[in-house]
Amino acid sequence: MAEKKSAYAQAGVNIDVKMSAVGAIKQMVAATKTQNVIGGIGSFGGLHKVPPGKDMILVASSDGVGTKLKVAAMMNRHDTVGQDIVNHCVNDILVQGAKPLFFMDYVGTAKVVPEQFKQVVSGLCKACKENKMALLGGETAEMPGLYPAGEYDLVGTIVGCVQRKNLITGKSIRAGDVIIGFPSGGLQTNGFSLARRVIFDLSGYSWQDKLPGTNQTFGDALLAVHRSFLRPVAKLMERKVRITGMAHITGGGFPDNIPRVLPKCVNAEIDRASWEVPTIFKFIERQGRVDRDEMYRVFNMGIGYVVIIAKKDLVKATNILRAQHQQYSIIGVCRKGTGVVTYKN
Repeated sequence: MAEKKSAYAQAGVNIDVKMSAVGAIKQMVAATKTQNVIGGIGSFGGLHKVPPGKDMILVASSDGVGTKLKVAAMMNRHDTVGQDIVNHCVNDILVQGAKPLFFMDYVGTAKVVPEQFKQVVSGLCKACKENKMALLGGETAEMPGLYPAGEYDLVGTIVGCVQRKNLITGKSIRAGDVIIGFPSGGLQTNGFSLARRVIFDLSGYSWQDKLPGTNQTFGDALLAVHRSFLRPVAKLMERKVRITGMAHITGGGFPDNIPRVLPKCVNAEIDRASWEVPTIFKFIERQGRVDRDEMYRVFNMGIGYVVIIAKKDLVKATNILRAQHQQYSIIGVCRKGTGVVTYKN
């Protein structure tokens, strides 16, 4: 006799499939456990020791992957987006000098597809281990009718810490400070609605087509992993380089992100000729007939993270970065102004 299908499953939510998928990823998640994690997986709340040290401040942030998930669904490749959201959140708290403690994820979908879910979590776990933090818990929600079939949303929350004396706010930025840019791996997690419109709708390419002038497909170029900049920045801080401010170049690009840390008496003058803009951005600008200044507001244009340092520490900083094999460009300087970004070229 055939097994009776539950009323909930007939409504589109199969609890058994979901719990089986969650059980299958427990070993991966357990591998991210740090010495400060208390207990195991499966409790209603994750447990983590309070960070040791005097005058410690917790720093938290939440974000999502956005419509980059549409490209992942198109390619049926889901092992990179988990890395994207973890690294994105790491960079967001790193701006204030904080190092990560733990991460929490949220996956919302019409229906849990076990292999898809496993790939997403494998990316989360990979990035958590690389950033030396625990994947402490999360939520997986099946909501048929809310999400399109085969698609999902991915959101993350990070908690880190920094000693109050080491908190970086940007208040100490002064005219004459130097702006260093670290290269992004691609679009990171921003601007995908415009990128998809230009590449797929206006230009008629598929994700399998080669990006003109490269040996890379559009799919691979778009799914390039959002990098974490924790390692090079941590080395600069450990070696007592005087970092006066930092900015993660995400949605809003240069003109909206860098001013978040600028005093109102200082401008950030960016020399747009100081680095080579990657081909994917040139293609979008040309094919979409996008205004150049708008490109620098929507996209990172090849600079994923900005570190502002005192000019006297420039040689020391660049020596440290070279020793770490961290690519960088000197992309600008701070000048007296009103707290905005200006462009030299």
